[in-house]
Amino acid sequence: MTTLQDKVALITGGSRRIGAATARKLHALGMRLVIHYRNSATDAEQLRAELCEVRPESVMLIRGDLAEIAKVKNLVRECASEMGQLDVLVNNASVFYPTPIKSATEDQWQEIMDTNLKAPFFLAQAAAPYLTKSYGVIINITDIYADRPLSDHPIYNAAKSGLLSLTKSLARDLGPEVRVNAVAPGAIMWPEQGMDELSKQRMISRTPLKQVGDPEEIAKTIAFLVQDAEFITGQVINVDGGRTIMP
Repeated sequence: MTTLQDKVALITGGSRRIGAATARKLHALGMRLVIHYRNSATDAEQLRAELCEVRPESVMLIRGDLAEIAKVKNLVRECASEMGQLDVLVNNASVFYPTPIKSATEDQWQEIMDTNLKAPFFLAQAAAPYLTKSYGVIINITDIYADRPLSDHPIYNAAKSGLLSLTKSLARDLGPEVRVNAVAPGAIMWPEQGMDELSKQRMISRTPLKQVGDPEEIAKTIAFLVQDAEFITGQVINVDGGRTIMP
């Protein structure tokens, strides 16, 4: 996929944070986008307006709850039908919050697993025929905690670890037509709630580059995997400032 001009990418959870940075990057490279969101309608509309001001009618919005698998399949079909093709799937949507072992509930398990693991599988399943036709790409956003579990987040850790394994499985099963890789962010953006300043400083101190990363770093890595990594599949790239090499 040496040129991305007029190729189509579906980005789940694409209206905010890392998803929005990815949308801006891929759009700047010439792609048309389908930006999925669940509750962030205002952010999604603002992002579409911003990008369509650059290139009219280049962005489509689609709302959906990824826990509803029947709607997931319809979502993919609608994207491909409206845009005429589907070349890239970015499984970015995520749910993140603590689930201490003493108090975690089945509902929490369901919500976290549905969004972080179940939906990416069924999105990939639904997208596979279109991606096979276009020799497309799947990018899964995992987490460094897939390999280095974060305390009090056992369900999230398990879901992201499962997504990492799914990445490798899909790379085997969908090759050679479809490449499947993952990007694992470290301290890129702080959680929107639940992390105090002391915890943030401790994390930075355990990161060799001694700083928080920018969502643009994830977006650039995704763009590389989509456009330039023609002989890379089944791999995960940690974008973490070196955090995973530290004790």
